[in-house]
Amino acid sequence: MKEPMTTQGYEKIQKELEKLKRVERPKNIADIAEARSHGDLSENAEYSAAKERQSFIEGRVRELEGKLVNAHVIDISGLSSDKVVFGATVHLINVDTEEKKVYAIVGVDEADLKQNKISIHSPVAKALIGHKIGSTVKIQAPAKTVEYEITNITFRSLDRPIHRSDEGVK
Repeated sequence: MKEPMTTQGYEKIQKELEKLKRVERPKNIADIAEARSHGDLSENAEYSAAKERQSFIEGRVRELEGKLVNAHVIDISGLSSDKVVFGATVHLINVDTEEKKVYAIVGVDEADLKQNKISIHSPVAKALIGHKIGSTVKIQAPAKTVEYEITNITFRSLDRPIHRSDEGVK
C-alpha cells in the first residue's frame, strides 16, 4: 500500500539510506575485518559488536528501501485547498480555552510533535481532514474530547519548524 510522504520526507529517507550504504556499511566492513585480525572470534567483543552493527545497518537499509518503494510522494509547494488535506498546515483555536495550535499534516515517518508535525494517521489529523476554515472539529483525546475551530489552512515549506508566531496567521 502506498504511503503518503512529502518531498522533504522522501529526501530525508534517501539521505539516510545513502549514508548507510556509502559511509556506515563500508566503515562497518572495515571494523569487522579489523576485529577478525585480532584472532579468536568467540571471545572477541569488537567482532561481536561489529557483526551486531552490521545486522542493524542491513535491517535499516531494507526498511528504508521499502519505505521509498511504497512512498506516494506529494509536493506540497504547489498545493492549495480550502479543506484540510495531506500536507496542510492547520491553524486551530480551542473553543473553550482559546489556546492556539498549529499542526502540519505529514507522512508517518515525518511526524515530530516537537515541530508540530503530525502523522496523517493520527487521531487529530483524521479528525481534521476534509474540514474547512471556520469548521468546528471535535477531537477525542485520551482524557477528554476537545473542540477546535479551524482558523486557517496554509501550505508551506516544512523545512523549518513551525513557531508560535505562525499560530496567529490568518
